[in-house]
This record gives sequence, structure tokens and C-alpha cells, in this order.
Amino acid sequence: MRKVIIAGNWKMYKTQSEASEFLMEFISQIDDAPENREVVLCVPFTDLTIVNKSLHGNRIRLGAQNVHWEDCGAYTGEISASMLTEMGVRYVIIGHSERRQYFGETDETVNLRLKAAQSSGLIPILCVGETKLQRDAGETEQKIALQLERDLLGIDQTRLVIAYEPIWAIGTGETCEVNEANRVIGLIRDRLTDSSVTILYGGSVKPSNINEIMAQPQIDGVLVGGASLAAGDFAGIVNYK
Repeated sequence: MRKVIIAGNWKMYKTQSEASEFLMEFISQIDDAPENREVVLCVPFTDLTIVNKSLHGNRIRLGAQNVHWEDCGAYTGEISASMLTEMGVRYVIIGHSERRQYFGETDETVNLRLKAAQSSGLIPILCVGETKLQRDAGETEQKIALQLERDLLGIDQTRLVIAYEPIWAIGTGETCEVNEANRVIGLIRDRLTDSSVTILYGGSVKPSNINEIMAQPQIDGVLVGGASLAAGDFAGIVNYK
């Protein structure tokens, strides 16, 4: 059975004190959420230690937002998988569209990061998706198929989560129609060797649309950006009906 995952991506937000304040408010609001929903918080590197301490004995899993493919070396500013596991990290986002767009991430480096994460016991959340130009040109399926082919080379799909993020719907307030998101995620699943991989939808997810999103048969969860920064909003998403 496919696991339901509700993941928050804080991106470059929240100091350690702000992270602590968030958790004090958030944790008590999700007590009644079904146990089969895995809640993941992917936080900045500077917040990992303090968030980990706050999550002991809690149902929330800790996630990072990136990982380097080498375990050590002269890579100033980078973080290795062993550094993450030492801090209690369970999940790591890899290949987010912002990493691809602003920091030169390629399918080749994504593949290296995926292998490094899995070799250290981390569960990668692989992000794939198309731009507005690619969608308008009718290239959505071709673009995602190529990403999957290159990114997943030599990857164990039994220890993998995928997030479909239509890039044009991230932080824009524009949401992909749920039927279309469900269709694309179904196409992604058809290209996998393991149909039980959890596939998330990411793109302007809010408390107001989470019920409709999670009613779709192919969507197993969500990767939430802006709405994961407010404890009440993210709790509303975790507690979807």
C-alpha cells in the first residue's frame, strides 16, 4: 500500500527561534490526524538540530532540502548525507525546481545526489515538473519522462518518494487543476518499475484545496511550500478530511 506523506518545505525561511515557536504551536494541532499520514518537515540546515530535538517521541519526521553526492571533500558550503543522518534526518528533497533554476542543478547531479542519499539510508524526495513554456508547447509528458529516465538511473525505487511540481504553479498562486495533476502523476507512475512509490503533488497547496487534491486516486500526498510556514495552515493541510 502506498504511504500518505504530507511534507512541508520551509525553503530559506525561519531562524532557530522561529522554528521553535512554530513547533510549539503546530505539534498540538495534529494530535488527531490519522496515524497512517507521515508528516515531514524539510527545514533549512541551520534549523535541523533544534527541530530534531523538538521532535523526539513525536510522529513528525525530519527532512533536509538538499545533499551533496560526496561524503566529504573540498566542497565549501555543501552538506553530506552522513552529516544529515547524524542530525536525525530521514528525508531529503532532491532536484527541486528552484535548485535546478537558480543553482545549476542538472539531471546528472540529481542522480548523483539520489544515490548518495540512498546509500546513507536517507529517503529522497525527487522533484520533477515542467515550466510554463514547456506546458504551453505541449512538452509536459516529454519533459517529465526525460527527467525520470535520467534521474532514476540506478536508483532503488522501493526507497523513493517523487513529487510532481508544475513549476508554473509554485509560489504563483496558480494551481494546477486537480484532474490534470492526477493525470500527470498517473503518467509518472506508469513509467516507474515500482507502482507503489509514493507520489506527491506540489504547487500552491493550501487548506482550501487540500481535500480536493487528496481525493484524487493517483495523488498520495503533497509537498507544501508557503502554507507550511504558518502552523495553523499546515495543520489544516495535515488534518485534511
